[in-house]
Amino acid sequence: MIMKKFLPLIVSLLLANAVLAAPITFDFKDPKGVNNAVFKLDAILESINGTATGISGLVQFDPEAPGAFTGKIIVAANSLNVPNSMMKDHLLSEKWIDAAKYPEISFVMEKLSNVKTSGNDTTADVTGTITIKGVKKTITAPVKISYLKDKLKARLPQLDGDLLVIRANFKVKRSDFNINPGQFEEKVSDEIDISLSIAGQAPKAK
Repeated sequence: MIMKKFLPLIVSLLLANAVLAAPITFDFKDPKGVNNAVFKLDAILESINGTATGISGLVQFDPEAPGAFTGKIIVAANSLNVPNSMMKDHLLSEKWIDAAKYPEISFVMEKLSNVKTSGNDTTADVTGTITIKGVKKTITAPVKISYLKDKLKARLPQLDGDLLVIRANFKVKRSDFNINPGQFEEKVSDEIDISLSIAGQAPKAK
């Protein structure tokens, strides 16, 4: 009799917890246009530094279970930029990135390991699939995820909601992605250092 009396309450609490535990979807297409990836090729004769700003994608993050982290980040290949205009033309050309044929560079985040959370910040190793010039490779890289509840308004005053900031640093080899492999390595190293610092927003429904 007692169980029957309290059963509806127990079910309601379980359903409420299930709702609270649902992951939040963050949109990384930045209205401010400040999200960016920085890349560096440090060769013997020259050091090349560039940025990419055409970033978009959706990421699912559960504040109650930070390890349940998945999503996809996309970089528009034609947004890659270096200071020298001739060098930029080469970078986007068929032998290098081939932005016309392969307009997107993407990273699909599949799982986290070594997850540690302190306050708003979670550090971990993220494993996923990176696709450059149509070639897919699995990589694992350190990542820092900062969940900023109710902070969207501080970045976009017209919106209420949450922010998710992702910072990651990793290396890839251009030879792994058929980016002019074995060529000009005195001026353009095979190894590319990539630094990602991006913020996604989850506006609250009105």
